[in-house]
Amino acid sequence: MAGLRLGPLLRYVDADSATVWVETDRQCEVRIRCEGGAGGAERTWQVAGHHYALVPVTGLVPGSATPYQVLLDEQQVWPLPDSHFPQSTIRTLPASGEEPLHLAFGSCRWSATPSKAAHDPVGPDALDTLAATLAADPDRERPHVLLLLGDQVYADQTSEATARALAARRDLTEPPWKQVADYEEYTHLYYESWLDPEVRWLLSTVPSCMIFDDHDVIDDWNTSAAWLARMRAATWWRERILGGLMSYWVHQHLGNLSPAELAVDELYAQVRAVPDGTDLVREFAADADADPACARWSYRRDFGRVRLVMIDTRATRVLDEGNRAMLDKSEGEWLRQAVLEGRGSYDHLLLGSSLPWLLPHLIHAAEGWNAALCAGERGPRWARRSEFLRQRADLEHWAAFPDSFTALTELIAEAGSGANAPATVCVLSGDVHHAYVAEPHWRGVGQEPTSRVLQLTCSPVHNSIPGSLQAGFRFGWSRSGRWLGKLLARHGRLTRPPVKWRRTGGPWFGNQLMTLTLAGRTARIALDQARREKQGDVRLVTVWRDAAAGARVAGETGDADVSAPGTDRPKSG
Repeated sequence: MAGLRLGPLLRYVDADSATVWVETDRQCEVRIRCEGGAGGAERTWQVAGHHYALVPVTGLVPGSATPYQVLLDEQQVWPLPDSHFPQSTIRTLPASGEEPLHLAFGSCRWSATPSKAAHDPVGPDALDTLAATLAADPDRERPHVLLLLGDQVYADQTSEATARALAARRDLTEPPWKQVADYEEYTHLYYESWLDPEVRWLLSTVPSCMIFDDHDVIDDWNTSAAWLARMRAATWWRERILGGLMSYWVHQHLGNLSPAELAVDELYAQVRAVPDGTDLVREFAADADADPACARWSYRRDFGRVRLVMIDTRATRVLDEGNRAMLDKSEGEWLRQAVLEGRGSYDHLLLGSSLPWLLPHLIHAAEGWNAALCAGERGPRWARRSEFLRQRADLEHWAAFPDSFTALTELIAEAGSGANAPATVCVLSGDVHHAYVAEPHWRGVGQEPTSRVLQLTCSPVHNSIPGSLQAGFRFGWSRSGRWLGKLLARHGRLTRPPVKWRRTGGPWFGNQLMTLTLAGRTARIALDQARREKQGDVRLVTVWRDAAAGARVAGETGDADVSAPGTDRPKSG
């Protein structure tokens, strides 16, 4: 009898359909059976000896919560027979789009502490804690969708358990040592992460949208042309990048697509039509690595009158010095169309970018200064030293691609201006292992968008950060840090950015998730941290600051209003 190896993961959900992803231990038919007659079935397809299915579920009722079961060759395998969790359900979106929409997001999750971790104790996992909270109170309001903004797995920082599995395959004294080497080793990362009982149940009942960041492949992935040349010279790199892109396509990317998009995806159709799709997916990954225009990892989702545009900030970079860009021309054109098409049909625009658009002021200035020096602004000696600094200090966010930063800023202003402007434009980010809220203001008369624009950063879900970096981030927001940043900008001969910004919330350190609640043309935000109480219990504690006054901190039920300008917002008391 076929068995369930991984999943189920509830991925795409709209008003009347959904998709469910699974991995099985052999070829079989996967059926999703729902109460009320809804459901769907698919035959598995194979990549590298593993069997997968992504099952479209149809016939669902808008605004409903429908329990479901997973059957393999008509034998039920989910829910697990000894599970203490509530039954997994598919919660569809309301047909009207008028009810509040709850979106939780975060990034950077160690499923287990890496063997060489030297940071402070990691603390409780925010996803585990969210799952336990929802399981204990099934009537509690849960997210309509979970946005995972990168570093879902850490290919370059493996746990002792994963390292032991790798050692059974090869000699760990040879490169890439305890890092994963190929597709098969990537599967161990997903087993370790998604077979965690709490996370497995959570992902089976809360839909998820995902995008990669660097650790899904390797730290500082595509930082610069010099970085890429060095990596391509390593004998182990080709198998690593192919395994990373192949496993991302299988485990994460396909589930981001709607049933309609899956139906016209040529590679997906080809893989399902052959006994073994390994060569097809491998060829696709090789083409995508050689020419980013061969693949599109970015995508758009509309949740009623909320639009999410998830941006690939890693794989489509232009790295040639002097012509650097976060997005190549094709990707930039796609982003512009995804944001502006049908403007007026959505009340809120969410831009998912694993890397923050707005950083602490000193870090933003340092990245722009470094980029200018690497390009030769102060001569070849400065350029050599600056390249070393760029790679060592991870100076590769939007600010390190000044033209791309300006282009994104201008696109946000265009999307947020005029009669059809949404109420809010929010850039949702992670990566930097702390959380904060920043609000920009455009320079010049008449340049300010009518939409409320916010940078919302939330990281990590489960990771740690040394105390020295916490102090560094705090200093980066300070008046002294801003002054030092101006000195760097002057030395790098930087032009003044088109916006200035201020921090209106944070910085917060800990394992955490942010939640946006969007209703009509209003938006509210809450930051939940996973904390261990004195008696040993772990729970979510909501920490918030009033975005208008920036001075009030509430307890477990507070949140901050981030409505559009001109709407009523609660005052500090």
